[in-house]
Amino acid sequence: MADFALTIFTSKGTLQQIENASQAVNKGETALGIKTKSCVVLAVEKKISSVLVDESSFHKVQAISSNSGAVYSGLGPDFRVLMQQARKHAQTYALSYREPILISNLVRETAQIVQEYTQSGGVRPFGISTLIAGFDDDGPHLYQIDPSGAYYEWKATAIGKNMKNAKIFLEKRYKHDLELEDAIHTALLTLKENFEGQMSSKNIELGIIDKSRVFRLLTPSEINDYLTGLES
Repeated sequence: MADFALTIFTSKGTLQQIENASQAVNKGETALGIKTKSCVVLAVEKKISSVLVDESSFHKVQAISSNSGAVYSGLGPDFRVLMQQARKHAQTYALSYREPILISNLVRETAQIVQEYTQSGGVRPFGISTLIAGFDDDGPHLYQIDPSGAYYEWKATAIGKNMKNAKIFLEKRYKHDLELEDAIHTALLTLKENFEGQMSSKNIELGIIDKSRVFRLLTPSEINDYLTGLES
């Protein structure tokens, strides 16, 4: 019974549906984030199911507000629903206080939504882990939200099917004083470590935010330039 019920603990003290949601995350494509003293970089694999799919029609890295953005590993539709909720909260905050939302506030409220889905009837847990990057008066931030609703702030981390190897690589390469260009370079090297096939602007995405406090996605031409520099 506990295998199917959302709010019943197993004899091991776990909630089976949350563990199942975590498995969906572990089967997802690798995503990672790197925070330095002056910026945050998000990077993710974006494998296309068919050559007939227009790769520009969807993005795995998305902006939440002007000063924040997110990437995920797991189920894409779940990410879309969660981002709609996060954007609504960020916009409400901006209209109320006439300033961009504090990243800690955004993460806390988004994680609260995720947690409520672990104990409410008629719903299931979100099958995603989300990395949220942002910049506010306290500087750059990188948070992870898990299917349980737990959230953590990281210097650098990875989620998805190759997260263990990616984290090991990041532990060896990470430096707090990396400049933006070096952080992007490190992110690409980390993805490349376990990437199947050739990386290109069609199968990876990167999002960045720095002291300008404006989150943006790198264009395909920018990504190709960085990939060319990676190989030289």
